[in-house]
Amino acid sequence: MNHNGTHPLSKNFLMNPDRQVGLVGYGAYVPRYRLPGAEVSRVWTNGLGGSPIKEKAVAGLDEDVITMSVEAARNALLRAQIDPKLIRAVWVGSESHPYAVKPSSTIVAESIGASANIQAADWEFACKAGTEAVQASIGMIGSGMGKYALSIGMDTAQGRPGDALEYTAASGGAAFLLGPAEESCVIYQGSYSFVTDTPDFWRRAEQSYPSHGDRFTGEPAYFNHTLSAAQTLMDMMGTTPKDYTYAVFHQPNVKFPSRAAEMLGFTPDQIKHGLLAGEIGNTYSGSCMIGLTATLDNAKAGDRILMVSYGSGAGSDAFDLVVTDKIEDVKRRAPSTRDYINRRTVIDYATYCRYRGKLKD
Repeated sequence: MNHNGTHPLSKNFLMNPDRQVGLVGYGAYVPRYRLPGAEVSRVWTNGLGGSPIKEKAVAGLDEDVITMSVEAARNALLRAQIDPKLIRAVWVGSESHPYAVKPSSTIVAESIGASANIQAADWEFACKAGTEAVQASIGMIGSGMGKYALSIGMDTAQGRPGDALEYTAASGGAAFLLGPAEESCVIYQGSYSFVTDTPDFWRRAEQSYPSHGDRFTGEPAYFNHTLSAAQTLMDMMGTTPKDYTYAVFHQPNVKFPSRAAEMLGFTPDQIKHGLLAGEIGNTYSGSCMIGLTATLDNAKAGDRILMVSYGSGAGSDAFDLVVTDKIEDVKRRAPSTRDYINRRTVIDYATYCRYRGKLKD
């Protein structure tokens, strides 16, 4: 039986393209500003109760999903070393696009020098919008419709003042440039998605901040979907946690991914590079993807990686990846994820409110 109580699925549910696809380039971006969790606690609880993370990354006055996506995409292009006009699709996954009606993707595409003869779209599925775009890119390249596609997961902090989310809702993300396996530093072996109608987190039109189901977000939401997707993919691939060098999970906080890894049988060493929530917070659509970039910065040829996203509403995408011998050259060509994490300027709560537009008429 699988984690969700169903019988083992046919391998027909394994998403595998006709031709192998991989990452030819990847890039991360984390804004420099950091709001300590203790500062949020000081303002709202007089310092009582502590904080689930040390600090979180905060976008500056001149930063949004588009500007950060451009930075991450440029890093991916630096690593891939391809002409951006060869890209066939630019897809941006986010739950905080700066425009309600106007795509982020077209601005990103033009900013990086892509051709006008491309597919461009914005994706949504809460925190797994970025990995949705990755699966679409795998399908496009794997079917032969295009040679390269750019998938981005990026978000800015959205948390109601005083809400539990304000401790963790952060800014940042990653860009993956997918292409032919023979040019890739990482090759996708297969993927699987598991979704249900589980309303653990939502934001209606015209509302500034999202709402959430408190403890409901754990067992029926995050853990059910993350564990089901991970275990089912491993069953389909005929693998166990021991077959993977590393694992990366969506990080709404530090405890959830650590617990999910332990329940599946992964060790702390297998998740250590990709577990960034304590330092930069939950980057939503970019959380799982930026965890993979940090892991790749430390990976070597032959390493096998399991990556599992989670998006409220709810669903998870699971991926099985193998690192190739191109990784050493590729990862040196752009700033590492750790470079961005280490580049930090601490701000107080008042500055945070100004930067994120918390003061409303």
